[in-house]
Amino acid sequence: MRKGTRNVLEYTDDSRMKLVKRMFYVIAVFLIGPILVVACGKVNISQDWRNADRSSQHIAPTPSRESEAVIQAYAARAFSWRGIFAVHTWIATKPKNGSSYTVHQVVGWREWQQQRVVVSHQDDPDRSWYGNAPEQLADIRGEKASVLIPKIEAATATYPYQYDYTLWPGPNSNSFIAHIAREVPELNLELPTTAIGKDYLNNGRFFDRTPSGTGWQFSLYGVFGLTLAREEGLEVNLLSANFAIDPLDLSIKLPGIGRLGF
Repeated sequence: MRKGTRNVLEYTDDSRMKLVKRMFYVIAVFLIGPILVVACGKVNISQDWRNADRSSQHIAPTPSRESEAVIQAYAARAFSWRGIFAVHTWIATKPKNGSSYTVHQVVGWREWQQQRVVVSHQDDPDRSWYGNAPEQLADIRGEKASVLIPKIEAATATYPYQYDYTLWPGPNSNSFIAHIAREVPELNLELPTTAIGKDYLNNGRFFDRTPSGTGWQFSLYGVFGLTLAREEGLEVNLLSANFAIDPLDLSIKLPGIGRLGF
């Protein structure tokens, strides 16, 4: 083989190796968070939904002890393997002197039965989501909660995907809570980067306010996008995996694992 031909082949092989390495690094960046989630035992992917824990975690005040209006939002790891990558979010309301909470959420499997996926029903607001304990995202009480509860109920009614659910990239349960947050910016609700679907904007929009109401975002059907806001920081959405820097909280956010920092 002539020297010139050999050099071209060596250059081609070297280029291919560099491409493979770059692809490996990209895949590693995407998977490091989910791998850490599994390694830390945050998700039990083998549990059966029929006997998974759905008990109250006693985070919310009991209605008999709290007469004021209450709004609380929660996130918990999604059921089964989905919890490696994402959380499920919901919001609960209790009016002043109310005897129970109303939990507002989207339940995806109802679509299989051709039922409305948006559900508003009386329930404990802080129950585990099929074996995964919830994390509180918001807690608003008193007069402010009384003012915002009707707005939340109106936003629930105007959600445009009442019978539609798509696991990825949306609309899903997190798209629903993001819709409520955008419609009621006074909630100042920052959703975790692991709330896959939060960037799926309503009715084909490409630009909208962030769920926290403190900035703006561009999103291409929840698959690619960019967010800049006081609460969310700088977020880059690649295939619904969010990478973010939050300078105010001195933290970074990675796919799967979410926030790392203070």
